[in-house]
Order: sequence, then structure tokens, then C-alpha cells
Amino acid sequence: MNKQKIKICGISDLIILKNLIDLEVDYIGFIFFNKSPRHVDDNFLEIVKTINFKLTRPVCVFVNPKEEDVYKVSSYFTNPILQFHGDESLDFCESFGLDFWKVIRVKDKNDLDLMQDYPTASAILLENHKPGIYGGTGETFNWDILDSMPELDNNIVLSGGINLENVHNAIATNSWCIDINSGVESEKGVKDIKLINSILTKIKHDEIK
Repeated sequence: MNKQKIKICGISDLIILKNLIDLEVDYIGFIFFNKSPRHVDDNFLEIVKTINFKLTRPVCVFVNPKEEDVYKVSSYFTNPILQFHGDESLDFCESFGLDFWKVIRVKDKNDLDLMQDYPTASAILLENHKPGIYGGTGETFNWDILDSMPELDNNIVLSGGINLENVHNAIATNSWCIDINSGVESEKGVKDIKLINSILTKIKHDEIK
């Protein structure tokens, strides 16, 4: 079995960012959506552009962004991945010439068919569907429906409500990557390095078993 890929998302604290890079987390997500409590501002971007990400790859998270905003944000990073959470078309996602992940909000197994609309995505991220909300629900969907998932070339990223109590179930879905956000926070929008270390240790332990 290949090593479980890990993404920690919603980073807006410099100390946490540096810790995650030192821990060699595969992916670190930065949210560029004003309605999110984890939104990254221009001041943080100015600091980020000086950071050496080493073995970690940055992921820039958008919801129905303007084209100019995607170009602006991505210019602060080296080799970023663009993650689109909204209603973006395939043409829009492809237009920036960068690797992109497309998010599919899942309420039932029929939503899995939408993955086929984004054949050039380097990964498809699956999260819980909640009407009127783009991400950040902190809730899981029924992971059992992944058993009926169509065969695709895309990597699958599992997101939404993953925490220390259910991370072993997340790993058991055999998703290529798991995306952790609110499950490692001491309060909404505030990452806790102790919780991060605990969940990473559990993942490593489960891989060895």
C-alpha cells in the first residue's frame, strides 16, 4: 500500500505553517474565500512568498473566484495546486495552466457521477453537501457510498469532518489523500499543533498495522 497522502487545510498562522513544513505534510491548504474564518489575507501572503515549502506542496483554495484573483494569489507560491470549491467549469479550471483539484459536494451516490466532468483534474476532492455552503461544514458524508464509485483516473481526496476519532475510517476508504481541517482545531479557525501531531501519529500507526 502506498503511503497515505495528507493535506492540512485552512492554515493562516505562520508558526503552524512552519511546523507543518517541518513535519513534511504532503499538502498545506490556504483558503481564499472571504466568508471563511480561515481566510488568508494579503499580509499573510507577503510572508508566505518568502517561505521554503521544501517537500510540502501548497494548495490554494477558491470558491467561484475571479480570474485575476487566481493569477494574483498563485503568483505568491512555487508550483501551487489550485483547488476549486464552487461552480467552476472545466475550461476555467484548466485555463491557468496549473495542477488543479475539483471539489464535488456529495449528498448521495449520484453526485459521484459529476467527477467525470473534470477528467483533467489531478485530483477530485469529495466533501459533504450542505445547501448554500461551500466547504467548511465540519461534517462527513456517508463514506460507504464510495464503494459504488466509478473507476476513474483521478486521485480521490476525502474531506469533511475528519478527526482523531474517525481518521482510521477515513484511511479505510483507500482514498489517495485525506484532507483535515476543523478536526485539528482548538476553536473555529485556530489550528492546534498538539492535535495535528496526534492525528499524524495515529495515521502513521494505522499504516504500520
